[in-house]
Amino acid sequence: MRLRRRIAPLPLCLVLAPAPAGAEPLLAWYEVRAGRLTIMQVEALLQLDGPRYRIVTRLHTTGLASLFLHGEQLALAEGAWRGAEPVPFTYRVEGRWRGNLRRVVIDYARPGQPRLQAVEPPNEAERETVPEGLQRGTTDALSAMAKLARSVALTGRCDGEAAIFDGRRRADYRASTSGVERLPAEGAFHGEALRCAFEGRIIAGFRRGDDPEEARQPQFGTAWLARVLPSAPPLPVRIEVPSRWFGTIRVVLTGLRPG
Repeated sequence: MRLRRRIAPLPLCLVLAPAPAGAEPLLAWYEVRAGRLTIMQVEALLQLDGPRYRIVTRLHTTGLASLFLHGEQLALAEGAWRGAEPVPFTYRVEGRWRGNLRRVVIDYARPGQPRLQAVEPPNEAERETVPEGLQRGTTDALSAMAKLARSVALTGRCDGEAAIFDGRRRADYRASTSGVERLPAEGAFHGEALRCAFEGRIIAGFRRGDDPEEARQPQFGTAWLARVLPSAPPLPVRIEVPSRWFGTIRVVLTGLRPG
């Protein structure tokens, strides 16, 4: 396995914050590719073991993609485990896209009851409001990813569902096990990986002016998870998602090390 680092480190205030008890932090690097072009780079700080979890991601566009859609974003999710289920405490996203600030802050007073503390710019001008009833019982996208990794670690399978509310949209995701596949060398991994099919469907928070029926159409993709380091939990090593404009978008793990 070869490890590479391509983007600037995560902010020190996030990297050096106290780790959840019993967790060994990991630093992972990913490239998002469209054809032969790298269009985005992602760095992730992952703390998934122990009674609590914490995920910090930083991404930015790169290459030709940054000429058309320049942007960068930092996201944080923290929570605790209740068996195999994540119980999120907080979810925060902040970034700039085309020079405009975008920010979401969600806190959870009780499990499955998100409190939307901040949305910039205000959501009403862009999207329909997600009804409060559809917000209940939801989690955030990063906590859902943590749930998938924990399920694979505990059961060797990726079957499960997640109701996600990101402050603007409400979506349902479902994952199912497709078997084990041997992946050729690419990025930081080669070898056997668990192949997981997933489906996502937006059910509320549609962009104003969009056709709701078209927006409700499911989006499909495939993720491969594997234990890259002996001491690390299974993590996504590759992801493929079809795209209308770029063909198949591929996310490839390019590096992983203890943090």
